[in-house]
Amino acid sequence: MRSGWPKRSAGRAASQPAGSTPVDSGDQGMLGVVRRLRDGLAKTRDGLTRRIHQAVGRYDRIDEDLLEEIEAILLQTDVGVETTLRIIDGLRDRAVDHRTRNPEDLMGLLREEMTDILGDATVPVPDQRPRVIMIVGVNGSGKTTTAGKMAARYAGNGKKVLIAAADTFRAAAIDQLEVWARRAKADFIRHQHGSDPSAVVYDAMQAAAARDVDVVIIDTAGRLHTKDNLMEELKKIKRTAGKQMDGAPHEVLLVLDGTTGQNALSQARVFSEALGGLTGIALTKLDGTARGGIVFAIGVHLGIPVKLIGVGEQIEDLQDFDAPAFVDALFN
Repeated sequence: MRSGWPKRSAGRAASQPAGSTPVDSGDQGMLGVVRRLRDGLAKTRDGLTRRIHQAVGRYDRIDEDLLEEIEAILLQTDVGVETTLRIIDGLRDRAVDHRTRNPEDLMGLLREEMTDILGDATVPVPDQRPRVIMIVGVNGSGKTTTAGKMAARYAGNGKKVLIAAADTFRAAAIDQLEVWARRAKADFIRHQHGSDPSAVVYDAMQAAAARDVDVVIIDTAGRLHTKDNLMEELKKIKRTAGKQMDGAPHEVLLVLDGTTGQNALSQARVFSEALGGLTGIALTKLDGTARGGIVFAIGVHLGIPVKLIGVGEQIEDLQDFDAPAFVDALFN
């Protein structure tokens, strides 16, 4: 412990959390997005920032005891050891830079530090047409549902979409994806149950070129990241797409279940190594967990941007990830 920080005082009442970024009251669509995000992150907010705010209220100065309490809370919400230490060091440095030991300033400093961490990871993606997006992930992560919601979002923005059902191991997955294709009015390429997934991708790429498609979404079979033969199949799918169009797939998006916590990091590492890198992550089911701190660990450990988050079951609950908006929802 640093001797320069004063000890705690237990008699101080909690101050109010920092307010959220103002939203234009006339923009009902944006209000809906913000509200869905805020509501979807309620469990993480209760487990993370609300507890930190309560801890801050018990101190009359920023000191090492307070920082240790914050450290414990961060670790309990799956922020991870390395990321937690970075946040704590950042808070300490920001307090020095701002020449403050006032605990009321700490929540604002924490907001700045968290936003900076989430803004670190970027992976450039070429602007191609059709844009070919390959969706990968383990069983139960919400991969097929994410593929369907993405198709609906693109179609809603006026894009012509084609979905390739390259998860040929589960007939139910093909049928589920076809329902999404109908909802999105998207073209749909499927083969019989048990067919070669790469053959589906080949036909999809041919059809996309012939039909002047804007976006191709390739859904792949959910698999354990420890199964080498199934990972080899993903490599083959990627090669097949690349042979049909230079640079394809332009995005390789890994769907991670937000409730799995730190296990998500090991999944991401294996998929990234097997496929020669990932362009982004879709983090699902954040509405069902208080472990949303994993978002910060992903940014620090992997250098892979979180591009989409799922905060509910509706199509509108799959949102583009925006770091300031995400942090604001945690502090609101």
